[in-house]
Amino acid sequence: MTLQRQITFWIGALVALVLCLWLLSEILLPFIAGLVLAYFLDPVADWFEEKGVPRLAATLIILGTSILAFALLVLLLVPVLGDQIANFAANLPANIKTLTSMFNDAAPDWLKQALASQTSELSNSGSDLAGQIAGWAGSVLKSILSGGIAIVNLLSLLVITPIVAFYMLNDWDRMVAIVDGWLPRDQLDTIREIARQIDAAMAGFIRGQGIVCMILGLFYAFALIAVGLNFGLLIGLAAGFLSFVPYVGSLVGGALSIGMALVQFWPDWIMILIVVGIFVVGQFIEGNFLSPKLVGGRIGLHPVWLMFALFAFGYMFGFVGLLLAVPMAAAVAVLTRFAMKKYLTSKLYLGQPPPPAKRTAKRSAKKATKKAVKKG
Repeated sequence: MTLQRQITFWIGALVALVLCLWLLSEILLPFIAGLVLAYFLDPVADWFEEKGVPRLAATLIILGTSILAFALLVLLLVPVLGDQIANFAANLPANIKTLTSMFNDAAPDWLKQALASQTSELSNSGSDLAGQIAGWAGSVLKSILSGGIAIVNLLSLLVITPIVAFYMLNDWDRMVAIVDGWLPRDQLDTIREIARQIDAAMAGFIRGQGIVCMILGLFYAFALIAVGLNFGLLIGLAAGFLSFVPYVGSLVGGALSIGMALVQFWPDWIMILIVVGIFVVGQFIEGNFLSPKLVGGRIGLHPVWLMFALFAFGYMFGFVGLLLAVPMAAAVAVLTRFAMKKYLTSKLYLGQPPPPAKRTAKRSAKKATKKAVKKG
């Protein structure tokens, strides 16, 4: 009965948590972002503490340095990225037409016939694409400027997030100790072990994969700029940012880069192959050095489950859901593995052992059978 009450309590708590997230999803972004930032930077604060720096001073140093670095990146990158995004959208219809004509010139007849309707549609709609993109961008900008909650979220993200991150980072160890004091005493070791596994999974993604994304974004951006690819900074940073979803960053970045290289460098196959080689090298570095060292096997999430979690939480809670998707998916995966471990050692899976009398009768029957075989 006690176990049933505990299960009912935790299921009710989970339902209440999901309901609160759904009701408050419009205002949670700066708080979740601050919490994620504090979780990301907590090992740095611990390192400062080990060196004898007080926690408050370490928090001020870390957040001050982070804010200055972020402001510098905004000042340097936002004007350039804004210009590249506008030019990329303006040149997209012409680039699509160029790629379509190149396909029509190079593709075999059977393939052109099989894709005749699609390529014709693509070519005919190319002239309208710029207007559609401009209209979409205009509507997004209009909604941002006119939507009260959107502008509040934007301002709060810039103002409240650092404040939340400061308090969370400064009080992190105390909060963990307080929560640990609330745990049921009879299940303390089990809950702590599950929490350690969840923390390892979340740390592997939030910290490890976050660093991998930054390194890949910088590598792709600088490499594409070095070979002279148009919009190399935009494509490289986008590929690195999207790398938090398995395979998506490399596929999207590779497709955009190769398409742009075909438009820009054709028929110079050497330059096109260099662009392809940049993404091959990036994937080799990620798969053999970055991910094993920074992420390893700590996430414990199948790529399909990870992508499903990102899409599902993003659909339900918006950008807040994207921030919560991996931690929640990691927690669910750890709890599922724990439940399966318990199930595989339970009577529900193994069945009821036979009574002692039946076991004795079975042993006697086996001995009699063996004696009969020997006599025979």
